[in-house]
Amino acid sequence: MNNLRTGETFCRYNNTRGVGKRENDVAFSIVEEDRPGGHRVFVLSDGNGCFVEICPALGFNCYRWHIPEGEVLYSTPEFFTENRPTRSGIPILFPFPNRIRDGRYSWEGKEYQLPLNDPAGKNAIHGFVCQRPWRVAGQGIMGESAWLMASFHGSIDAADTLSHWPADFRILVSYLYFGRRLRVAARIRNVGTRPMPFGLGFHPYFATEWLGEHQACMRVPANRRWVLMDCLPTGELAPVDGAADLRTGRRFDELTLDEFLTDLPIEVQQNKLCLRGTIENHDRSLRLYTSPDFTEVVVFTPPHRQAICLEPYTCVTDAVNLQRKGIAAGLRVLSPGEGWRGVAEVQC
Repeated sequence: MNNLRTGETFCRYNNTRGVGKRENDVAFSIVEEDRPGGHRVFVLSDGNGCFVEICPALGFNCYRWHIPEGEVLYSTPEFFTENRPTRSGIPILFPFPNRIRDGRYSWEGKEYQLPLNDPAGKNAIHGFVCQRPWRVAGQGIMGESAWLMASFHGSIDAADTLSHWPADFRILVSYLYFGRRLRVAARIRNVGTRPMPFGLGFHPYFATEWLGEHQACMRVPANRRWVLMDCLPTGELAPVDGAADLRTGRRFDELTLDEFLTDLPIEVQQNKLCLRGTIENHDRSLRLYTSPDFTEVVVFTPPHRQAICLEPYTCVTDAVNLQRKGIAAGLRVLSPGEGWRGVAEVQC
C-alpha cells in the first residue's frame, strides 16, 4: 500500500525531474523508493556521497541526511513502523509547537479542547501535521541543488482540525538540498474566514555519533530562558545560568537539558538569516540559521543520548494561553487570506 498522496499545487515552480549537472559534473538527482510499511520516500542526492531521504506520508519528515563522514540526523530504527515520527529526523510542528496546557485554550470567545497526546497524557503536543500524510506539490533540480515541496491543507488533510483550530490553514514546505546544506522553507496561509493564531517549530535530531558524543560542544547565543514547570512555561523569564548558559559553549557529555531559550541576537548574518546555534567537534561543525521570526530555541538531550535537539520555534510553548494573559509569547495571528513565510537552514 502506498501512503503517498500527490496532486495539490498552489505555488508555481519549474517541475524538472531527474538529474541536473553541476559545474564539476557531479549530478544532483531525485529518485523515489519504497520503505517498510508501504511508505514511499524521496531521495535527494548530490552524486558525491551526500543525500537526504524525505517521507511525505509521515509528516513530510526529512528523516535521514547522510554525508561521507556519517549520519547528520538521528532516526529510530522503528521510524516506519512505530508511528511516532516526532522522535526522528526533522518533525514539522504546526500550528503550535510543543504543548498546550491541558489541551485547552480560548479564542475569540470560543473554547477549544484538543486531544491530550503528550507522553504524560495531560497536554496537547506538536500540532496536527507532524504525523499525517502531506501532498507532494513539486520537485526539481536547480543548478547545484535539488528541491522537494509538499503541502498540507487542514480541512482536506485533517478534517478534525476544523473543530480544533479557529481557522482553516494551508502550509507549504520546501526542502532545498545543497549536499552539505539543507534549507527548510515554510509558507503559511489562513484560508479560513476568521483570524488564525499559529506557531511553527522544527524539531531536528542531530546524531551524536557523527558529532562525537563526548567532545561535541554546543553553543546557543541566548541570554534568557523561560522558567518551566512540568514542561510548561510559567510565563516568567530568567537569565540563562548553569547548564542553560550555552553562550560560550558546553560539551554534550556535561549536559542533560530540556530548556526553552530566548532573547537571541537579531542581527542578520549569512544568507540574510540569523545564527541560532552551533555544534562543533574539532574538524566537524553544524550551524543552525533561521529567519528572524524564529525567536525561541529549545535545547533537548533525549534520554537515549544518541541525539542532540536544537529546535527553532516562532513562539514559546503554550503561547495561545500565555498571550491571553498579556505575556509576549510570540503567538502570530493571520487575518483571512493573509500569509507568512519563514526559513531554517542547517549547514555541516
